[in-house]
Amino acid sequence: MPAQPMAEKKQEKIWTRDFILICLANFCIFLGFQMTLPTLPLFVKELGGSDQLIGIIVGIFTFSALVMRPYAGHALESKGRQFVYMFGLLIFVVSVGSFALVSSIALLLLLRIVQGVGWGFSTTATGTIATDLIPPSRRGEGMGYFGLAGNLALAFGPSLGLALVGQISFSSFFLICASAGLVALVLSSKIKYKKVEQSHHKTVALKFDIFEKTAIHPSLLLFFVTFTFGGIATFLPLHAAEQEVAGIEGYFLMYAVFLMISRTFAGKIYDQKGHLFVFLPGTVLIFGAMLLLAWLPNTTMMLIAASLYGLGFGMIQPALQAWAVEKAPGNRKGMANATFFSFFDLGVGMGAIIFGQIAFLFNYGVIYVVAAGSVLLSMLLYLYLVFIAVRRKEDVR
Repeated sequence: MPAQPMAEKKQEKIWTRDFILICLANFCIFLGFQMTLPTLPLFVKELGGSDQLIGIIVGIFTFSALVMRPYAGHALESKGRQFVYMFGLLIFVVSVGSFALVSSIALLLLLRIVQGVGWGFSTTATGTIATDLIPPSRRGEGMGYFGLAGNLALAFGPSLGLALVGQISFSSFFLICASAGLVALVLSSKIKYKKVEQSHHKTVALKFDIFEKTAIHPSLLLFFVTFTFGGIATFLPLHAAEQEVAGIEGYFLMYAVFLMISRTFAGKIYDQKGHLFVFLPGTVLIFGAMLLLAWLPNTTMMLIAASLYGLGFGMIQPALQAWAVEKAPGNRKGMANATFFSFFDLGVGMGAIIFGQIAFLFNYGVIYVVAAGSVLLSMLLYLYLVFIAVRRKEDVR
């Protein structure tokens, strides 16, 4: 009799053919996206746009994706994983490829909205597909490995994009970015997708059903952490220049490297010991990184901050995503992922807008003090949720 459980345990493997394909597809779509991230502001400048327009064009993408995620979540459960994922990839490819034909700010703004639609559908779908393919007993570990694909793209995409823009025209560059999405589209067509589970209960008020309630707590915790992203991606280069700190490109590379390192072990800790042993250490690291960036005396401290942030976020994100989907019903995994990424997008978008106002009223250093406060708020909220959960268990006893 003991032999059967052992055999079942051996079958719980993560690296299946389909999981490898979804990781490769995720890498390609994120590479195409990350290549445009540092180069799009340069393109806006070439079109004659101002700094304010750069902020709007960069930010509207986030909110466009945010609005689409609930619809993507519902479609994942009604239309199926393959339809939603490939539909999102196709929109992304067409919109980014169309950047090559843009000659006005107005058209670029419109295409960024369309790109956000494709991004919202494709990234919501890909997280759900990965969740389907990973054994439940190893979900934290599997989501960590899955996240490595996006982290690799983050490590190489921005530098590759800047290098290409220095050698070729923007038109050719955007076609190359679109081709990365096209490769993802081809790879995704080879995956065997999980069939949709039909709910036994009809949803009465679908239009108000914009999130999965079981995913709210981890998603809210993520919001206060990703709130810090707006301050880093948008204002850190300006802050470093003001402080006369060189090597800003090294920050993003160091961040990506340590993000990948933490992905290799944080998921296993989550699976074995739970989110308590991952979330609090991760947020402490991010809190320290924010304080170092607020200080920012030299390049060494900037790179240490990047390492701490990479380690911390690499521990938190896959753990919170696994937490967000594990309690959701089988037919609501898509909505759980949609809820998770909606809060992710909302944190980034709100952070960029609020930190822009803080920079205008005060200085760049204050941005990171406020960001540290946001991380601290996330930690306090987590402790409160843990306290409530413990009290409920005691009441049941």
